[in-house]
Amino acid sequence: MNLLRFLLNPWREFKRSYKHISSVRWLVLGVLVGIASGLTAAAFFGAIELGKYLIQVKLAGLSLPAPKGEHLFHGEPGPARYWVIPIATTSVALLTGWLVQRFIPESEHAGTDGTDAMIKAFHQQGGVIKRRAAAIKGITSIFTIISGGSAGREGPISQMGAGIGSYLATKFKLTAKERRILLLSGAAGGLGAIFRAPLGGALTAIEVIYKEDFEAEAILPSVLSSVVAYSLFTFFYGTNPIFSIPRFHFSDPRELLFYTILALACAGTGWLYVRSFYFIKYSVFWKIKERAGLMWATGLGGLLMGILGMYYPQLLSGGYGWLEQAILGQVTIGFMLAMIIGKTMATSLTIGSGMSGGMFAPALFVGGMTGGLVGHLGHDYYPDIVTQPGGYVLVGMAAFFAGVANAPIGPLIMVTELTQGYGLLAPLMLASALCIVLGRSFSLYENQVDSKFDSPAHVVDSTINILEELKVEDFFQQRPVVSVWEGQSLKEFTDTIAETNQLLFPVQNRDNVFVGAVTLAHAREVMFESAVYELANVHDMMSEHVYLRPDYDLYSALLKFVASDYPQIPVVDMEDSSRILGLINREDVFRAYAKTIRDIHEDHL
Repeated sequence: MNLLRFLLNPWREFKRSYKHISSVRWLVLGVLVGIASGLTAAAFFGAIELGKYLIQVKLAGLSLPAPKGEHLFHGEPGPARYWVIPIATTSVALLTGWLVQRFIPESEHAGTDGTDAMIKAFHQQGGVIKRRAAAIKGITSIFTIISGGSAGREGPISQMGAGIGSYLATKFKLTAKERRILLLSGAAGGLGAIFRAPLGGALTAIEVIYKEDFEAEAILPSVLSSVVAYSLFTFFYGTNPIFSIPRFHFSDPRELLFYTILALACAGTGWLYVRSFYFIKYSVFWKIKERAGLMWATGLGGLLMGILGMYYPQLLSGGYGWLEQAILGQVTIGFMLAMIIGKTMATSLTIGSGMSGGMFAPALFVGGMTGGLVGHLGHDYYPDIVTQPGGYVLVGMAAFFAGVANAPIGPLIMVTELTQGYGLLAPLMLASALCIVLGRSFSLYENQVDSKFDSPAHVVDSTINILEELKVEDFFQQRPVVSVWEGQSLKEFTDTIAETNQLLFPVQNRDNVFVGAVTLAHAREVMFESAVYELANVHDMMSEHVYLRPDYDLYSALLKFVASDYPQIPVVDMEDSSRILGLINREDVFRAYAKTIRDIHEDHL
């Protein structure tokens, strides 16, 4: 028996901590979401790499470079059958259009890609992502990428991870606020795993939903989720980063001029990338969809992408292999210029037509090629200053995405994780900051809002955050509390009432355990009936046992007052709920709210 008690005590302590300590709760939930999103990312990545090998290498006979960290399948290309590409992309496009139109028509208005759909769910849908939508978008994204569509993995995996977080939050019956936080945690897990950058993935997920803000409350579970997901992912695929590249460093202050030019170039190509996408999506494919239906719009996009990819296979899928070659200085300036224009067009045809996939990888591709263009030109004319043009590819990737997605920190950290060092930190910070300032007039994600004040998700929060910042311990008086026994007669209870000014009386059973409460309002209903003085007892009048702890916030107290309709609620000891420290009045909460509002108003006069 003592052994059983010994084993149960830690479990009881854990349950108490989970219930009352938010950091413990988020630790547990973050780990659970990380496990699920990490396994999903591993399966998603493996399916894409196998599919690309079978379709693009074996069936189409293409020999495309792959970054060293992603070269999973090796083998000689099959016979040259480049016509396989347009057939594959068109078939996938038609299937995608039919599935979306038939099963998830609401996702037609979800935004740019999976990341944008996650952003919309956070702001406008209470953190809810339907399982059907996440599954269909995930599967069709695999088909899009393996067939050769110009799309990335990061957008779909962020939506699938967010869907996992949303599903678990619903299963655990969490609040809408907690569900939104878990949604971001799932997205962070997916991004951290698929990009092999746990910190960068976590920070990108919590900042990409705003243009000028970030979701601070989601940092802890997002980091935990990302680390766990990354660890699981690397268990299957190893810890090597995506790119096998040399160490880069920044040592000449004169080089900042060239990084400034890089930022200007990335802002220009970013504007072209975003505007081209929106024009092709809304001025071309949206009109086709309105007249002929989504399936035919996606079908046309898939056909055009396939034809373009058949003649220019460098534009197929994500293109990370070409980025690695650009970093290593193995491509020409003309090639990089052509890739900037070609990748922008290919991605607009693929995602703009309604096919599934992410804009993240193509954005990194265009940004990297832009940076490489500036770096190689600088090296050609000023080789004593621009000594490592490959570093400009990496800085261009981060700066470009920071500008088009208004995400200054996450992409910067991702690049430092990719390079496994901070040698390029100064130019990364400079270029990213300049791109954000220069790119304020456009955004890759349609559902981004400026800050929390502009988010529908925080409309309710803005009305209650004042009470959430106030603690019970600051607004109740610690004094002895009169409690009563549940078997006490009505007559004895009326004598107790006469000796105190309490409005609520905690009720104990024979074991001195609090089992309920009696309010003065309940007692008044029968206390003047002398005929039942000896027949009725406290147990007949008591209601449920409700209590607060000193560390609870006043918003939690307000909810308990509303639910119980009690005029007072006992405040119990942090470690021992059978020890009552005092009572807090309903009026105390209202006075605290009014005083805080008044103080805030006076501070702003």
